[in-house]
Amino acid sequence: MQDEILLTPWREFPEDLDLFPSDEQEWDFVLVSDIHQMGSEKEIKRKKFLDELSKKGFTIKKIEDRKLFYGVRAPKWIFRKYQWLLRNPDSRLQSTNAHPDVPVTTRIRIVNFILQNTVTPDLGVISARRWPCTLPGWVGTLTCWESLQWPGYWSLWLGLRFSVPASKEICEANATIMCPLCDQKCPFWLLSDTCTYAKVTHMIDNEGTVLFAMFMAIWATVFLELWKRQRATVVNSWDLYRWDDDEEELAMELINNPLHEPQRYQHSYFRSTIVLLLALLMIAMLIGIAHALVIYRVVAMALFTQSTFEFIREQADTVAVITGAVLHYLTIVIMTKVNRRVALYLCDLEKPRTFSQRENNFTVKIFTFQFFTNFSSLIYIAFFLGRINGHPGNYVRVAGRWRLEECHPSGCITDLFIQMAIIMMLKQTISNFMEYLVPWLTYKLRKRQKLPKKRNVMLGEEEEAEDPCKKLWLSNYQLNEVNIFSLFDEFLEMVIQYSFTTIFVAAFPLAPLLAFFNNLFEIRLDAIKMIQLSRRMVPRKANDIGIWLQVLEAIGILAVIGNGLVIAITSDFIPMQVYKYTYSPCMTENSTITDCSTGYINHSLSIFRIQDFEPHMKLPEKLPDFVRQEIRECRYRDYRNADDYSYTVQFWHVFAARLAFLILFEHVALCIKLIAAWYVPDVPQSVKNCILDEKHCKLQKELRDKTPSPGSTQLGNFSPSFQPSLCYLHPLKLESRSLTLQPPMKEAGATTGSRLRWPREREPPLLRQQPPPMARVHAALSNSLGCRLRAACEPHKRLEGQVAPVSSIP
Repeated sequence: MQDEILLTPWREFPEDLDLFPSDEQEWDFVLVSDIHQMGSEKEIKRKKFLDELSKKGFTIKKIEDRKLFYGVRAPKWIFRKYQWLLRNPDSRLQSTNAHPDVPVTTRIRIVNFILQNTVTPDLGVISARRWPCTLPGWVGTLTCWESLQWPGYWSLWLGLRFSVPASKEICEANATIMCPLCDQKCPFWLLSDTCTYAKVTHMIDNEGTVLFAMFMAIWATVFLELWKRQRATVVNSWDLYRWDDDEEELAMELINNPLHEPQRYQHSYFRSTIVLLLALLMIAMLIGIAHALVIYRVVAMALFTQSTFEFIREQADTVAVITGAVLHYLTIVIMTKVNRRVALYLCDLEKPRTFSQRENNFTVKIFTFQFFTNFSSLIYIAFFLGRINGHPGNYVRVAGRWRLEECHPSGCITDLFIQMAIIMMLKQTISNFMEYLVPWLTYKLRKRQKLPKKRNVMLGEEEEAEDPCKKLWLSNYQLNEVNIFSLFDEFLEMVIQYSFTTIFVAAFPLAPLLAFFNNLFEIRLDAIKMIQLSRRMVPRKANDIGIWLQVLEAIGILAVIGNGLVIAITSDFIPMQVYKYTYSPCMTENSTITDCSTGYINHSLSIFRIQDFEPHMKLPEKLPDFVRQEIRECRYRDYRNADDYSYTVQFWHVFAARLAFLILFEHVALCIKLIAAWYVPDVPQSVKNCILDEKHCKLQKELRDKTPSPGSTQLGNFSPSFQPSLCYLHPLKLESRSLTLQPPMKEAGATTGSRLRWPREREPPLLRQQPPPMARVHAALSNSLGCRLRAACEPHKRLEGQVAPVSSIP
């Protein structure tokens, strides 16, 4: 039935409002169905579905065109029940002149739930699964957060403004011959050939990078705290502090079916084990895809070095990195769809009890899969590339043939910079372009479709006159159908972008700037797409962003670990500091050199004898132009002895310094994060004071309204042994008004201790059943003291058009 009746929330077009009377526009949903033959199975299903809606009191209006359009309007008693069961949570959204019904967004949500869960006698539940929106107000905050990441730009400026002896040494190393980068006749090359790349590398790998990484770790926490404050302000303005999704779902289940029984909480260790194993298998597959990308780069490097094009042959390492990054982006696009299907399948295996629980489980799984899809290759480049490939004469090879690639000649951080730059640029250009272009083209094509001639009326149906709603309904139908993952995809995109701008931001300081401009542009495209090109979404009330907040907090911790590892392992910051304070001329000699890093490049290069190359290593037959005599030695980046190629003492000093820095950086950053989280309150003081004033005014008003008059009996003098029951009446909210019981009156001439009675004209309908005297005292006492006690003994029922709870009378 899902394919035959399309649920379309009603959307009004302002330019057409003056064409139709107001009563013709009050439709909650428009159901769209194909036209089938009389007596067909699909026709029978549709009629049974509409009959069930009619039994529930829905008003249905039919318009026939290319499709069958059914406007449905829910009866008012459904929304009265909703207000009663949830104590009118939307009261603060209504103005004094507003319609007494619930807001339009709530009407859509309630009616959509009933339509999705309508049961026919022999067909069961006819539903189309939907994923409504949650509070999407934090995208603007994220945009502002990215615009404040100025230390990253200061780090780049520092690298552009000042040049260090390290880059000067590389540019002046005209006599330093480096070992070939491949096995098949790759030429020897000079270290000075990488002068340009060395200058670019210094832009992102300098002293400011450490401060920037520390700042990012702290600011990630401050950003979340600022978001919590913004969330508290919004939640308070919408009166959603005590909102409960599960309670609303139970209320709508009871409205749809009064005999509904709630699904009980269940947990199966066997099912959880199966889900865990399948999730781990999926993660292993994603890691395997990252390994496939590594193999591609290894093979591509070997092929590009043998290319007939001189440029590709000379820049084989850079071309392999760029093509690998493009292939990684295509992998992300494809695996995103696969990850979604697998995550949904695992959620179905878990059988969550409520929609909220299902959404949380799905969010955790899809983010985990997407994280490994996006970052597995980056993790390899950042922490493994160039460290597990061996050394000249003893390279680690794939299938015994292709040797693992080395880092870029200018440093390993250059590979990570290029990879992140290409992925972010492609995601923010091609993805956004396709995300807007596809709905726009779909909408234009549907709008250009010529309307067929009027269809002959089917046998047994009367011809209908032209209806004024027909134009608007057709305009709504021509809009694109809302994807059930539309807003979820926006959340996921923002969180992945947040990961790119925090976890490896030390290697790519331009990530926040690119994300800032992308969000300024994309937020407008999304607004156009959602308002002008798509049908109306089914809204969902929420008081936070759910499990996404925990995901963002986890990303903040990963940002500390990731940036610490990038500086300690990928960057040359630690080796350079070890050289400065241990092996530089400033420490070993009485030198007056202004910069103690002079000589670092030569110190970080090891010597390899040409005669020790592997037998299948094919050296070029023609020596390069810069060689005046036969080459006997070449240099490579590592700390190894020239005799047996074992690690030198300097290597272990650098290794110990890296480990010490990593531990120190992470502990300091995490401590500062905790201090920042404590220092910035989650809830602004203005919101706390507002809530406090509301509680005070509410209690003060109740105390003033419920204080007995001078002529009434004072109920304060009762026996200390008397304990009122908690299963009695409480003031109820109904249509923004409090329904309370008036205090009882004392009989004329009665003395102290006489029985109390209620004036007949003020007696609540419930108490006209003449309960025992003590029950009336209990009710009056609880009412006069202003207690908010919920009737928990018996279900509530409706009497004489009013709502009153039923008490359990002992």
